[in-house]
Amino acid sequence: MAKRKRLSAPNPIFLDGADAQAPAPSQGPAALAATRAPIADVARDSSAAAALDEVVGEMARAREEGRLITRLPLDRIKLDHLVRDRVVIDDEDMQALITSIEMRGQQTPIEVVATGDDRYGLISGWRRCQAIARLHDQGKGDGSVLAIQRQPESASDAYRAMVEENEIRAGLSYFERARIVHVAVGQRVFQTQKEALQSLFSAASRARRSKIGSFVSLVQVLGEALRFPQAIGERLGLRLAKLIEADPEAAAALARDLAEAPAKTAEDEQARLARWAARLEQGATRTPPHRSAAQASTPRPGLVARYHPDKNRLELSGEALTGEMRQALMRWLEGWR
Repeated sequence: MAKRKRLSAPNPIFLDGADAQAPAPSQGPAALAATRAPIADVARDSSAAAALDEVVGEMARAREEGRLITRLPLDRIKLDHLVRDRVVIDDEDMQALITSIEMRGQQTPIEVVATGDDRYGLISGWRRCQAIARLHDQGKGDGSVLAIQRQPESASDAYRAMVEENEIRAGLSYFERARIVHVAVGQRVFQTQKEALQSLFSAASRARRSKIGSFVSLVQVLGEALRFPQAIGERLGLRLAKLIEADPEAAAALARDLAEAPAKTAEDEQARLARWAARLEQGATRTPPHRSAAQASTPRPGLVARYHPDKNRLELSGEALTGEMRQALMRWLEGWR
């Protein structure tokens, strides 16, 4: 059988002028790279720069859209950036959260908004921050927290995010829900109580929003005097709200009594509230038939309007009744036709 003839590479001497300059295979990759056309380097560098720009741009978009989780030191986060909706922290629940974070780490990032100078304001995640801070005080962890940066378009969006988080993760009491409505209106985040209720609790039913609105009167009249407001149940709260609106003066007297002699326990406070409600309800049943009970309403937070049909008299009272409001009312009444 005939032997196959092995072919060898062409001799550069016999190639044309352009190819004659090509390096022999024996010169290796280094020589090939040295003779590569400059346009190849330009194309390579342009491609790398474009890829880097795309990565940087995507990172920036992810940060702006709240898709990027970063680690921030707790001392750069202002925890009271928003007035918190939660009044108290249950010790047992907090200890459970601390134990969970210690064993498994932080599983859910908090939400913050940039306030400038490398500082941030807390939107949601207050309980997680408290748990991580307590662990750091015990020498556990580095005092940093996983966070997502948000860019709420308005203060109302920030408040809504905080409420939604607590509604989903740890249900608020009716008093706490009403309190954040009262605070948001007082800070002019929303113009009216109705607007605040519909915005902050848009996912709640109409009946639920109505109950939260009824609790606002408790916040306005008794809020500062109560020590355990979160323990007030739905039935007692609605009962108290009705009586407060019917007799603001008696409610103001109750607030003074509670402030002067604070309750020691939640049970004691609720018993005192129930007794007060029973006395007022009993007195109402004894009202002579020929006398009409006063009709009270709260046209805005901090303002109570009470109309006495039998005397044809209208009374306005409350902290919102400022001198400026009185003057505006008088001007309006003078122009009434």
